[in-house]
Amino acid sequence: MATAIFYASDSGNTENIAKKIAKELGNVEIFDIGTTSIEKIKEYDKLIFGISTWGEGDLQGDWEDNIDEFSKIDLSGKTVALFGLGDEDSYGDTFVDAMGILHEKVLTMGATIVGAFDIDSDYDYENSIAVVDDKFVGLALDEDNQEELSDKRISLWTSQIKDQIL
Repeated sequence: MATAIFYASDSGNTENIAKKIAKELGNVEIFDIGTTSIEKIKEYDKLIFGISTWGEGDLQGDWEDNIDEFSKIDLSGKTVALFGLGDEDSYGDTFVDAMGILHEKVLTMGATIVGAFDIDSDYDYENSIAVVDDKFVGLALDEDNQEELSDKRISLWTSQIKDQIL
């Protein structure tokens, strides 16, 4: 089975990042969970989930609306990578928390998670539940304040996960 990216996007940033990741990896299908049945996830063994953090550490709306149905899926035997978007300046105390919430959910669903990403000196946030063992649980991006670093980070992350996710 091929690899698929499932994302949701209000402002278009998460969608744009999903497309960039797909281009870097090649041979990856992309689905917006706002317009695609959550059941579609079952068709893939290799998955990338993209989510942005809203408000004070909340899930993006389409993820929030679908989280109960999503939680019923058995991800045992599947490999999952995560990417998350947040705003370090305005919400530095909850930076990419939605990715951390999704990470915890995916762990309980039986998936093998790959793609932890180093916290480098270019990040400038106060706190994040998406940090485990001094690494982000996936690719963390800030399109509001550090857009110029996104392409470099995407390239590093995709090269890191390519062998595990394709």
